[in-house]
Amino acid sequence: MRDDQIKILLQNSKTIAMIGVSSEKKGEDRKNLKRKPANVVMKYMQNFGYKVYPINPFAAGEIINDEKVHASLESISDNIDIVDVFRPSNETPGIAKEAVNKKSNALWLQYGIQNDEAEKIAKNSNLKYIANKCIKQEYQRLFLKSNPVFPVLKD
Repeated sequence: MRDDQIKILLQNSKTIAMIGVSSEKKGEDRKNLKRKPANVVMKYMQNFGYKVYPINPFAAGEIINDEKVHASLESISDNIDIVDVFRPSNETPGIAKEAVNKKSNALWLQYGIQNDEAEKIAKNSNLKYIANKCIKQEYQRLFLKSNPVFPVLKD
């Protein structure tokens, strides 16, 4: 997608389902949770007014960044504008199908995530498809004119 298309998508979106938000592992320091990439991105997007639904089937019911974790995309009753994915590329065709069923507007695959089948599923259903880009960094670059962009880590 071109920059102008991404900017319009982000301007017109209010809700993001973030698949692959990290949960606290047994015995892990809680501070580490705030530093995990998906959690940093989630908090950042919340700070800019997006309603972000964390999805992690192994952490359903937990609270991450003040939001209840959902087991799946289907378990969210609200409309979802963007399905943002922090999972391996080989899992994305199934996620693309869920995004289509949910009638989302876009499938966004984070850095290092790309899948031709997921792209085909999304595009055949008129879903916008963004791959191998960080939603947080694109927001910073397009709206805040921050370049280079780095995550802000706070304890």
